Amino acid sequence: MISALNFRRFASKVATPALVKQLRGITGSPLKDCIKALEETQGDLEASQDFLRKKGLAEAAKKVDRVAAQGLVAVVKDTDKCGITMVQLACETDFVAKTDNFQRGIQHILATLHAQ
Repeated sequence: MISALNFRRFASKVATPALVKQLRGITGSPLKDCIKALEETQGDLEASQDFLRKKGLAEAAKKVDRVAAQGLVAVVKDTDKCGITMVQLACETDFVAKTDNFQRGIQHILATLHAQ
């Protein structure tokens, strides 16, 4: 038996589920941001995209001053050419630096630069 508590109502009259889904498909923005953008623009998709873009730029501007003090340094030595390539890739937290994607990324960057 399905409980009535499992169903959530979509409270917005302007931001219909179909519009929210369409905007999320276009922008990839979070659900709450899409709903807010559609409500602010009275359901206009083009204006909602502009609203989300401006919101993203404003949030990015807030992050500019943050210091990326963590990261990794990778080094490779070429014994044939007596060359060394060193790459430093910075991030904000050590949790990011410990991820497999970050470590694969720095190795890929290092290999690409060293090949040149």
